[in-house]
Amino acid sequence: MRSDANIAGPMADPVPGPRTESLGEDVSRETPPPMDDTPIGRAAQLAVEALGRAGEGLPRPEQTRIIVVANQKGGVGKTTTTVNLAASLALHGGRVLVVDLDPQGNASTALGIDHHAEVPSIYDVLVESRPLAEVVQPVPDVEGLFCAPATIDLAGAEIELVSLVARESRLQRAIQAYEQPLDYVLIDCPPSLGLLTVNAMVAGAEVLIPIQCEYYALEGLGQLLRNVDLVRGHLNPALHVSTILLTMYDGRTRLASQVAEEVRTHFGDEVLRTSIPRSVRISEAPSYGQTVLTYDPGSSGALSYLEAAREIALRGVGISYDATHAHIGAQNSPSMVEGIQ
Repeated sequence: MRSDANIAGPMADPVPGPRTESLGEDVSRETPPPMDDTPIGRAAQLAVEALGRAGEGLPRPEQTRIIVVANQKGGVGKTTTTVNLAASLALHGGRVLVVDLDPQGNASTALGIDHHAEVPSIYDVLVESRPLAEVVQPVPDVEGLFCAPATIDLAGAEIELVSLVARESRLQRAIQAYEQPLDYVLIDCPPSLGLLTVNAMVAGAEVLIPIQCEYYALEGLGQLLRNVDLVRGHLNPALHVSTILLTMYDGRTRLASQVAEEVRTHFGDEVLRTSIPRSVRISEAPSYGQTVLTYDPGSSGALSYLEAAREIALRGVGISYDATHAHIGAQNSPSMVEGIQ
């Protein structure tokens, strides 16, 4: 992980400005303010506090929690949510595995994991029955975080899986046979409802749905919920939607507040009190092969994901979360979720 020095940078003279000195007994000097009064200093202080809170640790689940991050609508923050929640949980002291089921391999990229065509990947696990332990790689910079990468080969897996025995439960069997202790498995699904997503839903017990606070946020959500019901009815009775996470929240717009309120009204307790703001830092981090937690620990995006991870972890052991930082406003709006079930 980057040291705080990488955030604040060398600061021999924190605040450039006029400085006066006079020879003799009277020496007058403008003293620069303390470092935490400067923007860079405040950012560094926030980063230290954020990572300090992460290091506190959270109660570990009694058994491995397998969480499927799904929404067939693209661009809602599935991959961003998967990698940043995983990093947050690992920074809180958990052992976390990210399974990248998206042929684009964006989760692998964001975690700094090599995933070119020759790298052993989740494709080999699903189609070739390779042990999961042979493809899992440790994530640089984040202790306790691991990734099963995706390669471009995964693009053909939907077709290849059709003819295989127990095609819907191959990921489930691979995870069950994985012998290393884990607190969480987060599965990043492709933006579709095909066999890869079904494999994820059969393997997991919980579904986390990221919903962006924009006009078309709930479009297609009904089909996802119906698929969850189908998998629960036929393949995995334990499957349920445990978590809804509001992403791309912009408190300056009335629309974001309206969408957030509608989602909270419809889904109730499944919606996390913590929402994820629009953040340039969150968008920039993957281009450096990092999560926002290591790229800019003091940013609003990093702090939000740390809080969301804390809320998820506490919910998992039945402890209520006091969202002192929750600030989603309630506004009257016409219903946007009518008929989604």
